[in-house]
Amino acid sequence: MRNFPVFRLRVTTPRLELRLPSLGDLDDLADLAIEGVHDPELMPFLFPWTDAEPARRANSAIQFHFRQWAAWTPEKWTCPFAVVFEGQVAGVQEVAGADFAVTREVSTGSWLGRRFHGRGIGTEMRAAVLHLAFDGLGALTAASGAFTDNHASLAVSRKLGYRDDGVDVHNRRGERAETQRLRLSRDDWTTPPGFGIHGLGPCLPLFGVGRTEGT
Repeated sequence: MRNFPVFRLRVTTPRLELRLPSLGDLDDLADLAIEGVHDPELMPFLFPWTDAEPARRANSAIQFHFRQWAAWTPEKWTCPFAVVFEGQVAGVQEVAGADFAVTREVSTGSWLGRRFHGRGIGTEMRAAVLHLAFDGLGALTAASGAFTDNHASLAVSRKLGYRDDGVDVHNRRGERAETQRLRLSRDDWTTPPGFGIHGLGPCLPLFGVGRTEGT
């Protein structure tokens, strides 16, 4: 798509490819949502979309991407990548920015089909968008957060070098729950070997930044 070149953007790692999903990829993501994303006894998301019945979960998984594409502006964007592992769509890794040209900060969010858990994919796909943010877009900081009982997400953040940045309180399924805020500085980031960004140059105006070194 000439006028929305983000569809040609790819971020690659030794095991993964991150890309905006095709219609076929969206079908695969919907199937993963039907299968399940997490233990039903837990709720890792601020918006509990996975509490819905399977068909509704599938629709939510698809519609989310159309909403983000339609709402994208250089001043406020969310880039939700499909994560491809060994030729299979495994989940979603998003990176987002608001007034990025000024703040130089991104935030991230993700989910992974349950059959792909436990293989280190969550860490690798987060590292992929941090590589895009810091090395491709020139970000200075990256923010994240997770409920304090979401040990897997917090472990990923700490493995990648994030530091604690305070606590927020939320209503989760009618009960008080705390989220741990985290922030990673560019100075604390080192790109792992074997990571690459492809097709970024034409996309830079859509992210609200000019051409950066090496793009």
